[in-house]
Amino acid sequence: MGVTGPIRVVVAKPGLDGHDRGAKVIARALRDAGMEVIYTGLHQTPEQIVDTAIQEDADAIGLSILSGAHNTLFARVLDLLKERDAEDIKVFGGGIIPDDDIAPLKAKGVAEIFTPGATTTAIVDWVRTNIHRPA
Repeated sequence: MGVTGPIRVVVAKPGLDGHDRGAKVIARALRDAGMEVIYTGLHQTPEQIVDTAIQEDADAIGLSILSGAHNTLFARVLDLLKERDAEDIKVFGGGIIPDDDIAPLKAKGVAEIFTPGATTTAIVDWVRTNIHRPA
């Protein structure tokens, strides 16, 4: 029997970044769009984020990073998903990420990057289009 129901997204703030207003705005927009959202709070390790995503049967992880550690933290989350045989959980994110870093992050497996100015409508639409519950 397959899993049904709304798209489940873990929204997480990895690392030492202490600013989470944007993550909370995205979490609320996804929730208002009918998705189930698990917000992990500040200062999460990649291990905690991946554990939460697996325990919560998430379809996606949305990472919010403003600290500049995006290359390291995104890569670690992706590596852990692979190690845990959970690569079906898509990773997307946003924050202060230089344009030059976006293509390498996508090449590593990040599904999408949203930079400042991205609208909540655009993010919700992208999630609806690209993230699906298994049937």
